[in-house]
Amino acid sequence: MSPLIGSILGALAISIISLIGILAISVKEHILNKFLFVLVSLSTGALLGGAFFHLLPEAIEEFGLPLKTFELTLVGFGLFFILERALRWHHCHEAECDIHSKHLGYLNLIGDAVHNLIDGIIIYSAFVVSPALGIPVLVSIALHEIPQEIGDYGVLIYSGFKRKTALIYNFLIALTAIVGVFIGYLLTNRLENINEFLLPFAAGGFIYIAASDLIPELHKEKNNFRAVVSFIIFIIALLVMLFLAHQ
Repeated sequence: MSPLIGSILGALAISIISLIGILAISVKEHILNKFLFVLVSLSTGALLGGAFFHLLPEAIEEFGLPLKTFELTLVGFGLFFILERALRWHHCHEAECDIHSKHLGYLNLIGDAVHNLIDGIIIYSAFVVSPALGIPVLVSIALHEIPQEIGDYGVLIYSGFKRKTALIYNFLIALTAIVGVFIGYLLTNRLENINEFLLPFAAGGFIYIAASDLIPELHKEKNNFRAVVSFIIFIIALLVMLFLAHQ
C-alpha cells in the first residue's frame, strides 16, 4: 500500500471519530464525564509517547541532526502556542462560561479545521517515512481526537447549534484531515527534505497539546482514587507507545 493511500485511509478513520458526538447524544452528561478522564489520560500518554518514542528518534535517525531536530521541535511547540492563542483552541468546558453566541461555534470550527489540516500533513509525513512510524502516529492522533471531538461537539451545542447540525458540521470539518494529507503529499513531492521539518514540528505540537491542554485537565481531578487511576492509564499509554517503538 502506498503512503498516500495509507494516509488517506488513516485520515478517514480519524474523521469518522468525529461521529463520537453520537455517543454524546445518547449518554448522560454525568456518565460521560466519568469516562472523559480516562480518554484524556490515554491521549496524554499517547501524544507524549508518539513524540518521544517515535517522531523525535525517527527524525534524528533519518537526518542525523539532533540539535536541529530539537530546535525545530521548539519551533513546532511555539507555533502551536501561537495558533491556539489566535484561534482560541481552548474550548469552554466550564458551566459558568458566559459566551452563548454562535460565533463561538464558528470560531471553534475554524480552529478545528486548521488543526485537522495539520493532523493530515503529520499523518502523511509519518507514512511517507514508513508504515511503522505512521501507525503509532495515527494511534496518538486518534486517542487525542476522541475527547477533543466530544468537546468540539459540546461547544457547538453550547453555541446554539441543533444536535444534528452540530454532528454534520463536526464531521465535515473532520474531513479536512484528508485535505491535509494531500497538502502533505504536495509538500513532500515539491520540497526536498520537508520531513526534516515536519517530523520534529509534529513532535513539538504533540508535546504542546499534551502539556498545555491535557495535563492541566488531569490536574483538575480532585478525587484521589481517580487521580491515581488516570496516572496509571497515562503510564500504560506511554508503555504501549514504547512497545510499538520496539516492534
